[in-house]
Amino acid sequence: VTKDEILVSNVHNLGIRCRVNGHTLQDSSTSQMVFKCGALIAFLSRFMTLMPGDIIATGTPPGVGLGRNPPLWLKHGDVVECEIDRIGTLSNPVVSVSKTV
Repeated sequence: VTKDEILVSNVHNLGIRCRVNGHTLQDSSTSQMVFKCGALIAFLSRFMTLMPGDIIATGTPPGVGLGRNPPLWLKHGDVVECEIDRIGTLSNPVVSVSKTV
């Protein structure tokens, strides 16, 4: 995704969601972020070099597993997808660590 492609839309009003095994558990918007993207990048750039492809983890919208009743915990074999409109989807399988390691 290029800067020009993102700027076509309002970067501060993109849908952002998290799915586990295809079920949407979190659904929000970048408009709900406490700190805007530019401010985050400016702050981080003061003490580290950001490179293309870097991911800045900023927190999470409402809907985390601990806050559910009953709590929902990730387990081996689950697939977690984090998506931002116009940017794409990051998909990660959950793999348990062997206790013998």
